[in-house]
Amino acid sequence: QVQLVESGGGLVQAGGSLRLSCAASGRTFSSMGWFRQAPGKEREFVSACRWSGGCTYYADSVKGRFSISRDNAKNTVYLQMNSLKPEDTAVYYCAAGPTGRDTYNPGVYAYWGQGTQVTVSS
Repeated sequence: QVQLVESGGGLVQAGGSLRLSCAASGRTFSSMGWFRQAPGKEREFVSACRWSGGCTYYADSVKGRFSISRDNAKNTVYLQMNSLKPEDTAVYYCAAGPTGRDTYNPGVYAYWGQGTQVTVSS
């Protein structure tokens, strides 16, 4: 059974940092990513690593502040979030196993974690 388990969320003041982790079990994934969803908003792309392009995919809103990395031996992907802003507040979801080429579309990912809450206070 495939599982994605996120950890590392929490409450932080604006300007602070958090590091999210997503550990996959049940199979090895060559492509994994992060999405987020704020109350009343659609789920949006944050960052991803893909076998074809590496860990180079970022939403414009997080470029220069967030950094994605992966540990293939642990089948784990990380999201280092620096200079956090109140607008980064959301539930962050790990996603894996995209079935299509559109990295930024949540609909192409086959597997999802349960989500971890990130709250940034002003």
